[in-house]
Amino acid sequence: MGSLRGRSVLRGEQVVRITQLDNGVRVITESVEHVRSVALGIWIAAGSKLEQPHEFGISHLLEHMLFKGTSRRSARDIAEEMAAVGGQLNAATDREYTTFYARVLKDDVALAMDILGDMLLNSLMDPEELRREQDVVTDEIHRHEDAPEDRVHDFLAELAWDGHALAHSVLGTEETVRSATPEALHAYLKTHYTPDRTVVAASGALEHEQVVDLAAKSLEPMTGRAPDPALPPLEHRPGRAILDRDTEAVYFCLGAPAYSETDDRKYPLAILDSVLGGGMSSRLFQEIREKRGLAYDIGSYRLSYHEGGMLTVYGGTGAATLGEVLSLVRAEIKSLRAGPPDPREMARAHAQIRAGLLMAQESMGTRMTRLGKCLLDYGRFIPVEEVVARLDAVTENDVLNVAQEVLRPGALTLAVVGPEDEVKEEVVL
Repeated sequence: MGSLRGRSVLRGEQVVRITQLDNGVRVITESVEHVRSVALGIWIAAGSKLEQPHEFGISHLLEHMLFKGTSRRSARDIAEEMAAVGGQLNAATDREYTTFYARVLKDDVALAMDILGDMLLNSLMDPEELRREQDVVTDEIHRHEDAPEDRVHDFLAELAWDGHALAHSVLGTEETVRSATPEALHAYLKTHYTPDRTVVAASGALEHEQVVDLAAKSLEPMTGRAPDPALPPLEHRPGRAILDRDTEAVYFCLGAPAYSETDDRKYPLAILDSVLGGGMSSRLFQEIREKRGLAYDIGSYRLSYHEGGMLTVYGGTGAATLGEVLSLVRAEIKSLRAGPPDPREMARAHAQIRAGLLMAQESMGTRMTRLGKCLLDYGRFIPVEEVVARLDAVTENDVLNVAQEVLRPGALTLAVVGPEDEVKEEVVL
């Protein structure tokens, strides 16, 4: 398999190169001279948003099953071969992607690529292994349901994005997970694990040509083209709801409609998120935890997908103080809509985000993740320096405009997990 396309980006001692194989699989690598290891991942643009209602959770279940044996290796062989070279092997599934990745010393890249390719192309989906893994995933679902501090985030998505493919949990339900068959797993893999949705990403002590050759050898049998999911844009549904749970603490998420991953307004949104709840110096943390001691956990975060996104304030408090905490959150939202952040807040937000991006570059795994996501999301590599420059260009008025656009009182969705009888009078927008 030869190269149909090759591009390079040179940044100091790091060289990023991209090659497309004959079957459409793209390979992106970053050579980093000062390390001895390589982070290698196969990224598939297939996550839970592609699932039909009867197969909710199949992306995550398939991720598990690819570790359970191939025509060449047993599950134990996979684990022992990686352990024999001191390597690490793992995988992850979210709403848009599934990734299988390894970290090894530079001399063991060929082994890592061979194992990852074997898992993707030759997994058996043995019925006995499937039954055991269905038990494992069902236990994971139960543990998630029993963790209100985790469940509240999925509950918000279910409320705000009701009816959309992004609304349901990546884990699925016990019913849909247990109904999956080996045939269904094979069919899902054949439909969605196609070359046009596949990126091999690697960062560390590597040679691009070697990774390309290894990817070509391992992934040559991949064929086909995935169907266009043609998902509609997210429509954020305002409202409020309580998931009744017998808990001591009460957990909440307050979500506002935000932007897609490809919308440039994500840069001022990142500054807004940092000012509002992005760390110990943020308004929410200082006002609610430091000044009043009303919550141990309080903050905000952003979600962004191709179809849209959400800015979320989250927290945990007692039933007796939930009303006061929500009132303080609303006050901070009103303040950010009324006027721009002051220069000191802007400077702290810029510094916090910039430092986080640059310090994360010390991890080969983080670098590999950026490579894979950049190519799948944008079709090109975006240097960290470009992201920093876009953030540095954000002004106070840019943040104010985004706050007024996103944090509209009538557009918010409030999800609460806790004892309904004790908090229902406090759950107001």
